[in-house]
Amino acid sequence: MALTGIQIFKLLPKTNCGDCKFPTCLAFAMKLAAKQVALDACPHVSDEARAQLDEASAPPIRGIRFGTGDDAFKVGEESVLFRHEKTFYHMPGFAVIIEDSASDDEVQKKIAQVNDSEIERVGQHLKVDFVAVRSTSDAARFKAVVEQISSGSKAKLILLSEQPDNLRAALEVAAGKRPLIGTAAAATAEAFAALAKEFKVPLAISAADLEQLSALSETVKDAGIEDIVLVPQFKNAAQMLADLTQIRRAAIQKGFKPLGYPVMLLPDQIFEDELGETMIAAVGISKYASLILLNNIEKEKMMPLFTLRQNIYTDPQKPMQVKQDIYAIGEPNADSPVFITTNFSLTFFLVQGEVEASKVPAWLMVQDCEGLSVLTAWAAGKFTPGKIAEYVAESGIAEKVNHRNLVIPGYVSVISGSLGDKLSDWKIIVGPRDANQIPKLLKAGVA
Repeated sequence: MALTGIQIFKLLPKTNCGDCKFPTCLAFAMKLAAKQVALDACPHVSDEARAQLDEASAPPIRGIRFGTGDDAFKVGEESVLFRHEKTFYHMPGFAVIIEDSASDDEVQKKIAQVNDSEIERVGQHLKVDFVAVRSTSDAARFKAVVEQISSGSKAKLILLSEQPDNLRAALEVAAGKRPLIGTAAAATAEAFAALAKEFKVPLAISAADLEQLSALSETVKDAGIEDIVLVPQFKNAAQMLADLTQIRRAAIQKGFKPLGYPVMLLPDQIFEDELGETMIAAVGISKYASLILLNNIEKEKMMPLFTLRQNIYTDPQKPMQVKQDIYAIGEPNADSPVFITTNFSLTFFLVQGEVEASKVPAWLMVQDCEGLSVLTAWAAGKFTPGKIAEYVAESGIAEKVNHRNLVIPGYVSVISGSLGDKLSDWKIIVGPRDANQIPKLLKAGVA
């Protein structure tokens, strides 16, 4: 559990030297407890105190990095049960399962799906992050499939086998990618831990219930493995939800370290059909899964899962926003209408969707208002006539169009007069309050 300011103060040198840029050690301790400064700011803290403070300040859920370099994927390091308490930090990774019994053509098809899975939404690139190779045959075939996937995709790897020899063969060609290996049971924990230690890779462990799982995590940790992923076993969705919640509560509220690790979820443990798998994946996104393994990753299935994951793992204190820019909707030309709105993502997507539905190409100016909606931005003084006029002048929209008609959101019709005074060469058109009325406006030629 995190230390209080007083507890931290007791571990500091208490010299009040000011080298940390604070007048007293107590003031520094209070800032350290609030996570507003780093311990390195104190050059006089002892090694023993540093070790205690580092351990106490570690997140209750261990952070684990898969893959290498800039393309690495991190999970864990969560510190709250509910995102509104602070935020969730590292969104869960999606993996597609490929069995080594599949033909080379089937493997290639799955690789192509992974490579084609990326979509862009609100300025973020979302994709299937992992390929989980499940061994159902011999070591040679498992190694061959892993090698085929490694050369055909940049996705991170999860290697699943009950046979240590199969994993060793696969690691010979994939260890450089730092894959997750598993899943170790009580009977195979020693052999799996030895492999994970030798190849310096994370290890997934599984047991029938949480008591056995926590005991197994301690066994593996005692064997020298720090990067552990828990794989609970479930009989039904209700048990899954209860156990995932219990794991998170035990780690965060009780400081129970044996369960303080990321969790991997296999929805096909519960439902084998695609709809059931999607439903379980959605629950896992909301309730604490860090890795979610799927058999099917068709785009129509992944789009809602990507969207849910993005929404859940967006900082609630920072509205989801799009980049300030002039967006071309359709194929607009110099005579196409011009709209302006704020960079609140929901507003952007609603307006974009309705303009696309109208089949009338248009320019959509998006002004940076720190992700606030139209009314909120206006009330906060961020979407005012002065700031809109400044953005219009600097944006370059005047070079893109022959006309000088600007459509503003109906909710800020009150600023139309003042905006017209500041943009004297532009005609200010008050648009509808609801985005669903935009097609009617465009088809009437008002803009």
